[in-house]
Amino acid sequence: MKALNSKARNIKLVIFDVDGVLTDGMMNYGPEGELFKQFNVKDGVGIKLLQQQEIAVAVITAKQSAALSQRMKDLDVRYFYPACSDKLAAYNQLMAKLALKHEQAAYVGDDVIDVAVMEQVGLSIAVKDAHEFVKQRADYITRTMGGQGVAREVADLVLGAQFDLEQLYLSMISKPKGKIVQ
Repeated sequence: MKALNSKARNIKLVIFDVDGVLTDGMMNYGPEGELFKQFNVKDGVGIKLLQQQEIAVAVITAKQSAALSQRMKDLDVRYFYPACSDKLAAYNQLMAKLALKHEQAAYVGDDVIDVAVMEQVGLSIAVKDAHEFVKQRADYITRTMGGQGVAREVADLVLGAQFDLEQLYLSMISKPKGKIVQ
């Protein structure tokens, strides 16, 4: 646990995959072929909490949908890479743009396509129901499954390593720093 806290203390950027991480990985199609996605409000709070503490949030995903674009807009996710066929290239571009070192980034994934980035970052995280190949390569495995509040759990992990989490929450109650979009 000490090594995990040490890694989390350095994080300035948290990158999330979408399907299987911010969603449960299920794909629901409507009668016209439109794709529906379901997001957990706890994840929205987690993402906003990270942003409020000046920890950048990025999303790199192989998929693209109107629902996903709207969710990223609602959460003010500035670093959004949809329909990304090369997650490692997107990661490297983002790191150069933000002038960060690998140990300052965390990545949350669930499947084999995420491993290339997970091997580069300072803190690699797999969701509870990730593929076994991915979990074997993660520094941390979440207690929650994809789509069930993973981003909130990761936010608590990172913020808890960098701040007194209870004091941070108490200060937010007494002095709100802005709107929390769920």
